[in-house]
Amino acid sequence: MKIKNIEKLSEQFIWNDEVGLVTKSLGESAGSQKLYVSIDYVPPGAFSTKYHSHSQQEEFFLVLSGKGILRLNGQEQEVGKDDFIAKPAGKNIAHTFFNSGKEVLVILDVGTRENEDTCYYPDEDVYMQKSNGVRRIFSGKLTDESWSSDPNSRENNSIE
Repeated sequence: MKIKNIEKLSEQFIWNDEVGLVTKSLGESAGSQKLYVSIDYVPPGAFSTKYHSHSQQEEFFLVLSGKGILRLNGQEQEVGKDDFIAKPAGKNIAHTFFNSGKEVLVILDVGTRENEDTCYYPDEDVYMQKSNGVRRIFSGKLTDESWSSDPNSRENNSIE
C-alpha cells in the first residue's frame, strides 16, 4: 500500500466535463475494491450528477466546502460546509447537488461498489442497469408490462 496525494493524482483517476465539474476517484487510485471514494468539485451553477437513485449502491456525502442545494426525493435543502447525509440503497431515494453559491462546492462522495445496480433517473424516466460489466440504458416507457416470468403462461409457452 502506497500513500497517495490528491494534488498528485494521476490523470486516469480524474474525470471532468465541459462546465468544469471534476471528480477525483481516490478510492480507485488507492486500490479500493469494496468502496468508492471520490471528491467532487462542482462549479457555481452546475449539478454534481443527474437526479437519480440506486437499487444496490449505498452512498454517503460530506460537504467539505462551499454551499449549494441538495435535491433529495423532490425536496430541496440548503447544504454547506460540514453537512453530511447517508443515502441507503434500494429505497428509491433520488438525489443531486446543485452549486447555488459563488465558490466551488466540494463534496466527499463515498459508496459501495456494486457489480449489479440499477440507477433510475425520474426526471427523464430512464434506467441504467449495470450487470456483469455491461451497462444497458432504457426508457421506462419502453418496458413491457405484459411480460410474465411465469413459465406456464400461454404467452411464454412455445412447445405445443
